[in-house]
Amino acid sequence: MHPLQENRLHTTRRQFLGQSGVGFAALATLLQNDSRADSTHSPPQSQGGLPTLPHFAPKAKRVIYLFQSGAPSQLDLFDYKPQLSNQQGTELPDSIRQGQRLTGMTATQESFPIAPSIFKFKQYGEGGAWVSQLLPHTAGVADQLCFIKSMHTQAINHDPAITYFQTGNQLAGRPSIGAWISYGLGSLNLDLPTFVAMVSQATGRPGQPLYDRLWGSGFLPTQHQGVKFRNVGDPVLYLSNPQGLKRKTRRRMLDDLSQLNTLNLERFGDPEISTRIAQYELAFRMQSSVPELTDVSGEPEHVFDLYGSDAKKPGTYAANCLLARRLIERGVRFVQLFHRGWDQHSKLPPLIGDQCRDTDQASAALIHDLKQRGLLDETLVVWGGEFGRTVYCQGKLTHDDYGRDHHPRCFTIWLAGGGIRGGISYGQTDDYCYNIAQDPVHVHDLHATLLHCLGINHEQLTFKFQGRNHRLTDVAGSVVTPVLA
Repeated sequence: MHPLQENRLHTTRRQFLGQSGVGFAALATLLQNDSRADSTHSPPQSQGGLPTLPHFAPKAKRVIYLFQSGAPSQLDLFDYKPQLSNQQGTELPDSIRQGQRLTGMTATQESFPIAPSIFKFKQYGEGGAWVSQLLPHTAGVADQLCFIKSMHTQAINHDPAITYFQTGNQLAGRPSIGAWISYGLGSLNLDLPTFVAMVSQATGRPGQPLYDRLWGSGFLPTQHQGVKFRNVGDPVLYLSNPQGLKRKTRRRMLDDLSQLNTLNLERFGDPEISTRIAQYELAFRMQSSVPELTDVSGEPEHVFDLYGSDAKKPGTYAANCLLARRLIERGVRFVQLFHRGWDQHSKLPPLIGDQCRDTDQASAALIHDLKQRGLLDETLVVWGGEFGRTVYCQGKLTHDDYGRDHHPRCFTIWLAGGGIRGGISYGQTDDYCYNIAQDPVHVHDLHATLLHCLGINHEQLTFKFQGRNHRLTDVAGSVVTPVLA
């Protein structure tokens, strides 16, 4: 079939309006009238998305993914191994390491001494979850959380590992998880992006680089890529009009540009032109919706007390957690928060303490805030990094200082909210926290489970590209049913 004919067969109502020469002003009015969230921020029914989705009744409508870039040490935060305290400095048995591939940072070490955590652990909540002294606020919401202690991945270096968690593939170029969800389920508020990404910086260190492709759309239509909110200036680039340009003038300019794009669309049938029309219109509407969203001055003081003093500092993890709540209550479908700085190859004890002070209170506050507003039951929250850290020390080991290398074989993440059982721990690692002893969960399994909570069969959310039907979970993945509510 000719591409132009195929594109017209798949035309939606909004694409039809754009292709039919309807001006931007008329299009904007129609879109706003039938899809704007009301003043109480109660999201309308979804707009766009695939007509066959959701495949079944969803438990969650929205996702907030708190990605801890750099890989937090599960041994020092969640996976309590008290028996290791008697083995400090002893060699990790070869029978445990099993010839595992090492990074270039420890491959030349002659010794692999065991480094027990120096931090104290206690059990919290009715589920008795073990949580480190570094995370007192997270411990306080333990009964809302599902700790998965048997996560594993195939990637051993940061960029492919982060890419794997975001796209289901270690190679760059695939759609991110937020883009898949935008493509499948559509928007809950057309005045705001369906998918928003934010990046916060660790105290005192830069952390691993993060690239825009991590929230990109890959081979999906570009309208599904994440919109990155910036920490300084306009939250979105070019949100403000240039100096001296009035809003009415910009409106007329966009109307004229729409007509030119529509002529090209009719001539070439390129669906990316439809995307361009829609994105220009979204950008115009965001000039009104985003400033209201990012102005937190109206939040009561008790909310800032809940999230911590950093919540008043734009660009911090705490401020981004507060914005995440404001985004999802206004109908944004997928919010991705990246926090950098967890890569602790040396001086782990003081550095992980800094990271926990940056993130612990705000992460727990987000759970509290969502629950008290009645939003947690329909919002799935994910917390975790790209892999774990080794039980053996990288570099010099002392009684109060050590470092840990990358460890993809086992690590911990937690889930909360829509569709997830709270107050449980799932999976177990061996006595050395080096291998999985029970109930392994792979990256694809996690993705399949997140999609399931949103009412999506992961095997049926596909997109044909280069002659093959692709999906987020590639050719693998199983829903982890024991963690479902």
